[in-house]
Amino acid sequence: MPDDLLLDAPVLPGALAPDLAAHPTLLEAAGASAGYRGETVVHDVDLRLRAGQVTTLVGPNGSGKSTLLRTLAALHPRSGGQVGVGAPGEAQDVGDLSRRELAHRLTLLSQSRPTPGGVTVRELVEYGRHPHRGRWRSADPEGAVAVDRAMHLTGTTHLGDRPVDNLSGGQLQRVWLAACLAQDTPVLLLDEPTTFLDLRYQAELLDIVRDLADTHGIAVGLVLHDLDQAAAVADTVVLLVDGRVVASGPPEVVLTSEHLTAAYGIAVEVDHDPRTGLLRTRVRARHHERTRRAPAPQNPTP
Repeated sequence: MPDDLLLDAPVLPGALAPDLAAHPTLLEAAGASAGYRGETVVHDVDLRLRAGQVTTLVGPNGSGKSTLLRTLAALHPRSGGQVGVGAPGEAQDVGDLSRRELAHRLTLLSQSRPTPGGVTVRELVEYGRHPHRGRWRSADPEGAVAVDRAMHLTGTTHLGDRPVDNLSGGQLQRVWLAACLAQDTPVLLLDEPTTFLDLRYQAELLDIVRDLADTHGIAVGLVLHDLDQAAAVADTVVLLVDGRVVASGPPEVVLTSEHLTAAYGIAVEVDHDPRTGLLRTRVRARHHERTRRAPAPQNPTP
């Protein structure tokens, strides 16, 4: 990572500071580090996910976004720092909780998931209720309502009786999201949730994410590659480069031409859509600079 990136793009205070009472911290990383086989890939990250807020992690490939998300969910070991989950005054380190206890507090939709064979869509969504059942699958009185709500939100109700083996990639992605929503946790982590989805379902999924934060008070953390989507859905954007947070704050503070050009190593232009007012980004690749040749004049037919 270029040394000047850290100098030019420090961690920024939010220009629009959240109301701490309305949006308490539900998950906090302090100096969290993680890596593979002795090599650190996530360095001293400080991060807060707040109730009713969407925090989006962006950055180049290999910047540590997915590793950080898995570390927050205690699915990847830390080499340093703390990660606490829970309401203020009740937070516990994720490493001190059993898998069942942690599953009551957060859920993660990861990129790679083995899909069980021989089950229907509804049965797969019902897997999300496992933390709410006893060891012997004891009664879960709120389970059916939670599953119905999750399937309705993700537009998968009509697929309920279909075998998951017969689903497209986009349909399966929405079913897995439904299973996460059925788990009914105050913290939801999503790793590139728009993968495999067409434009319609990408938009609908991001609408769901906003509704979960705005209406249900969920603290959402998600990884996105599409910077325009990140700008549209996020309250806070966290820009990672080489496993370090180089900028954090509201989209308009973080997603600047200066920050993105330095982070991605290519010229990135940033402006606002004149019709919607939303922030948008454009990459200036070499092929954009080519002069289009005018078509050769046609010889008149004799």
